Amino acid sequence: MIPIASAFAAQVQGLSGLAGVGGASSMAPPTGQPGAPAPFSDLLTDAVGQVNQLQDQANKAVTGLMSGTGVDVHQAMIATQKASTAFELTLAVRNKAVQAYQQVVGMQF
Repeated sequence: MIPIASAFAAQVQGLSGLAGVGGASSMAPPTGQPGAPAPFSDLLTDAVGQVNQLQDQANKAVTGLMSGTGVDVHQAMIATQKASTAFELTLAVRNKAVQAYQQVVGMQF
């Protein structure tokens, strides 16, 4: 499994405990305490950074393939596919977050 997918899988597991949002029992401890989960924004920033690293690796592999510096076609294709899959996953998560935001904005109280 690529690193970005495992990072998002960990995020989804962390969010599964939010079914009872609003009660005091569902609140996470402050970040300074041991065992506190990382803020969601930090997880997303790390995930986007990993996607960027995969894109850079794919660009280097394709450049190496085109210049003939010892990169196999297979290595370039695998690096390109990893970057593409990670980007598609990131885009899907972003779309779901925007959709959830729009639903919350559309709620009537």
